[in-house]
Amino acid sequence: MIKSGDMDAIHDLWDELADFDAGRSEEALTHLMGGLCALTGAWNITWIGAVRLDTFFPDDPAKGWRPRVMHHLHSSPLDAAARELADKLELGNIDETTVRNLEGAGVFRANRLRDLVGPEWFESSYYRVYFQGVGTEDAVWVASPVNQDTESWFGILRGPDQPPFTEAERDEIAYVLRSLKWFHRQLMLSHGLLVAVTPLTPAERRVLHLLLTGISEKLIAEQLERSYHTTHQWVASIYRKFGVKNRAALMALWLGQTA
Repeated sequence: MIKSGDMDAIHDLWDELADFDAGRSEEALTHLMGGLCALTGAWNITWIGAVRLDTFFPDDPAKGWRPRVMHHLHSSPLDAAARELADKLELGNIDETTVRNLEGAGVFRANRLRDLVGPEWFESSYYRVYFQGVGTEDAVWVASPVNQDTESWFGILRGPDQPPFTEAERDEIAYVLRSLKWFHRQLMLSHGLLVAVTPLTPAERRVLHLLLTGISEKLIAEQLERSYHTTHQWVASIYRKFGVKNRAALMALWLGQTA
């Protein structure tokens, strides 16, 4: 059961997230991660925007699912380890914890490591290298489907000086994130992972966030210190990737409407 103090903090966090406009999704994500760390006593949080590809090699253990965007609250050796694991996944080299987690693809799920694997896994080289080796002893992974081909994943990580997650703590984390489907959608949209033909480039994402504030292309160019021509090309590329013709249609996507 969630304690009353925690419940108040959770509701405050939801309210604070709602105050971030659509053009500040990165700030909102950092704020959510910080709030989760405070609530759970975690040392770090990872967010992954995952996409199921239309085609994948035969017997792919991940069934086409691939991480396309990854953010960590705190920069650490975790960054390099996560990139290495993503590269291994592209080649079909996937750990048992990921396989078990993906068995539930398409439905909301929250799992501790011990919910996914037995005690022997914690003696494996994988656990020593990719968890203990980067300062993590335990984790809760939460997956929130946004549509049939995209999911928003959060990893809440605890270090060696912290106790393992209890079932109650896992369920509290699930409660926090399950009620934020609108936010998971916004995250995926802001990275071009939900409806865009291909993911947005870093430059396009900066332009997109400014487009969503409603300012003119001329002002966007000034803020980015780029020419109007270059900025307009980025805007046109954004519209093309999202399959829209103007800013009004782009904004409609953030409101959950059909473009």
